[in-house]
Amino acid sequence: MGSRFSIPQVSGPLAPFQAGFSSWLRSRSYSHSAVRGRVGQFGQLSAWLEREGLTAGELTPLLAAEFMRSLREADKVPWTARLSLDLPLEYLRGLGVVPLPAVPVPEGLTDELIAEYIRYLLVERGLGQETIRDSHEPVARLLLAGREGPDGLGLDRLSAADVSAFMIRECGKRSVSGARELVGALRSFLRFLHLTGRTEASLVWAVLPVAALRNRTLARGLDPTVVTELLAAPDRRTLIGLRDYAILLVLSRLGLRAGEVAAIELEDIDWRAGLLHVRGKAAREDVLPLPVDVGEAIVAYLQVRPRCASRAVFLRTRAPIVGVARGAIGSVVATACERAGVPRVGAHRLRHTAATAMLSGGASLGEVGQVLRHSELLTTTIYAKVHLDPLRALARPWPIREGGAA
Repeated sequence: MGSRFSIPQVSGPLAPFQAGFSSWLRSRSYSHSAVRGRVGQFGQLSAWLEREGLTAGELTPLLAAEFMRSLREADKVPWTARLSLDLPLEYLRGLGVVPLPAVPVPEGLTDELIAEYIRYLLVERGLGQETIRDSHEPVARLLLAGREGPDGLGLDRLSAADVSAFMIRECGKRSVSGARELVGALRSFLRFLHLTGRTEASLVWAVLPVAALRNRTLARGLDPTVVTELLAAPDRRTLIGLRDYAILLVLSRLGLRAGEVAAIELEDIDWRAGLLHVRGKAAREDVLPLPVDVGEAIVAYLQVRPRCASRAVFLRTRAPIVGVARGAIGSVVATACERAGVPRVGAHRLRHTAATAMLSGGASLGEVGQVLRHSELLTTTIYAKVHLDPLRALARPWPIREGGAA
C-alpha cells in the first residue's frame, strides 16, 4: 500500500513525461502534496488519451477541454480549474511534444493595421505589452470601428472633424484621468497613421488637451507620519511581511513606478557599488544609488526568499513561484493602508512622496527629475508647488489701499 506522500504512477502516452513533469512542478516551488495531486491529474489525462487512442502529440486545447467535460459529466471535479489544464499543456509545449497554440491570423484590414501598430509600439516606441493591451490598442480599435468597407478603411478621408467628434463622444464616458489616457493613446495612433502614410497630414493637432486641475493643485505626497505607519504595517516576522516592507521602502525612497519594482531582477543590484539598475518606461534603463536602508530591507527578504528558477527579486508566495506582477505592487500598498488604518492610496502616491521628500531635503528640481527619470524637466515642475518656503519668498505683497481696505 503506497504512502499518502508517494507520487502516483502514470500509465499511457504521458508516462514517459511523468518524472520531468514532477521535477518541473518542484522547480516552481509546488509543495509535495501539490505535486502529488497534479501528477495524479496528469495520470488521469494520460489514461483518457489512451482510451481515446490518442498520442501525447495529438493533445490540443480543444481535446483537453473535451476531457474536462467528460470529467464533469462523471461528477469528477479535479480538472475544473483552468490552471489544472494549463500546467500539463505548458510543460508539454516547452518540450515540443504538444504544438504551440496557433497564432491568430488577422481577419480583415482592421486587424492587420492593429497588428502593425502593435509592432510599432513594441519595437519603435518601446512600450510594454500591458500598456499596449490596456490603453493603446483599445483606443485604436475604437477609432477604426465601423470604418472598414469595400474600399478599405478610408483613412485618407479621416479629418479633424472626425477626430473631434470621436473625442467628444468618448471623453464624455470617462473620468478626467481616463480622458487624459484616451488623449495620449489617440495622439500616438494618429502619429503612427501619418508616419506610415495613411493620412496625408498629421491630425495630432486636432486632439485638444483635457482640461483638468492637475497643474493647479499640489502634487499629492503623503505626510511623513503616514509613510512611517505604512512601513510599520507589514509583519516582518513573516516572508510576506519582509517582501512587502522592502517593496514599500523601494517605492517611498526611490520613487520607482510599480512596473519598475516588479521588473527588478537579482542581477540588477550591484551590491559592491551600491547601485540599482532600473528598467523604466519606453525601454529606458537607468542606474540609481541604492540607499543603505533599502539595501538592508532587500537583503533581509532575500535571506528567506524561496528558491526557484525565477530571477525576479520579488516573488509570489503561492505556486507557481514567479515574479510579482505590476498589479501586485499596488495590492501591497493597499494592504499596508488597510493594516495601518489610513485612507487607501495607490503605489504612485509613494512616487510623489519620494519627490516631495527630496525637495524638502534640499534637492533641486533637476536632481528630483534625474531620480524619477523624467524625460522632460517640465514634468518635474509639478513638484515646485510643494516647496512652499522658497515660493513664499517670491510672493509679492498684496496692495492695501489707504484706510485699510484692499
